[in-house]
Amino acid sequence: MAQRAKNINTLSLVTERPETEAADASNDVCQLCFGTGMEIVPGKGARPCSCRESDRHANPFEKVRVPTRYIKCHFNSYEPATPSQTAAVRYAMQFAQEYPGVDRGLLLMGSVGVGKTHLAVSILKGLTERGFSPLFYEFGSLLKEIQDSYNAFTNTSELAVLSPVLKADVLVLDELGASKPTDWVRDTMAHIINSRYNDNKLTIFTTNYLDVRTGTEETLEDRIGVRLRSRLYEMCRTIIIEGEDHRRRMHSPRRA
Repeated sequence: MAQRAKNINTLSLVTERPETEAADASNDVCQLCFGTGMEIVPGKGARPCSCRESDRHANPFEKVRVPTRYIKCHFNSYEPATPSQTAAVRYAMQFAQEYPGVDRGLLLMGSVGVGKTHLAVSILKGLTERGFSPLFYEFGSLLKEIQDSYNAFTNTSELAVLSPVLKADVLVLDELGASKPTDWVRDTMAHIINSRYNDNKLTIFTTNYLDVRTGTEETLEDRIGVRLRSRLYEMCRTIIIEGEDHRRRMHSPRRA
């Protein structure tokens, strides 16, 4: 009986939660036009809803989810100091200009501070300026959102968190390999990467891990596994960026 009661309580949690999510989803719909874009005014007929007017003036780049620190990143503010950085800018600009006529994403590899995230965000800004709707996620933050979705008291679900990640036509996944490579982390990475691969969705990855072992440093393959690294060879053009840590150079005591 105790076990049966436990099962019933568990079932009640499962059945009650979708209703909550449905209610929350309905709250996202404009209560004036109910998503139609036209508001009915008694005695005057229909007119464009005010919600569409607010959307028209909204900054489309805000929907890309780029962290505030990187909002000002743009191609014209990137200062290449090495031949590999110059080449990386060229590839990044080419991607932003030629999309959707590109067949592979990008894998930006290099040590900290060489401008990988700056270039990735610059691509997203270029795509947004051309009317596309890309998406940015730092991989560790994405994992945290997925973990938080397991809380029965939140109004989110793993599906709700992952859906935009899987469906975005262009996704930047920043800091690949930075999270501790547990079985769950690798399974989550595999699900995201394989889903986007199968759906022909372009992905731009950045990572501090290289393919060649230097000293005691782990490789990207060590962090994400042999299978996923092999998949990335097909999904992305690998761009290795070399150079000095820009943040250390700009804020070192010697420079001050």
